[in-house]
Amino acid sequence: MSIGEMLAATVPMVRTLNLEYLETTPERAVLSLPDQGEFHNHIGGPHAGAMFTLAESASGAIVLAAFGDQLSRAVPLAVSAEIAYKKVALGPVKATATLGRPIADVVAELDEGNRPEFPVTVAITREDGAVTGEMTVVWTLRPNS
Repeated sequence: MSIGEMLAATVPMVRTLNLEYLETTPERAVLSLPDQGEFHNHIGGPHAGAMFTLAESASGAIVLAAFGDQLSRAVPLAVSAEIAYKKVALGPVKATATLGRPIADVVAELDEGNRPEFPVTVAITREDGAVTGEMTVVWTLRPNS
């Protein structure tokens, strides 16, 4: 089972919004949010909350892809998130997430007994490629007690 399939099966908001996992690797995660009237805002595009959930879900997917081998000793947790809405989003949108620190550096910090934090940046785009939003989610790997 792929990370996308596992998250779709276990995260209710993923199913609610019908998010689709297009790519999930330690280098990049790409998710799409289809154009669905029940999640439109007052101008006919995806609601800000739906776009937030799309971007946060992409950040979580890359974290699991990058650090899934660490789950026996640490749990990934989102620490903070900041989003900027740049342009009107109409129609389906995609979120592309990338890690802001090398995986080896984060694992080395965990190996030292620390609780590493690392940013994940996410670009939200329309079908024409225009960036409609940008999000940064700071994640941590909290060591198991």
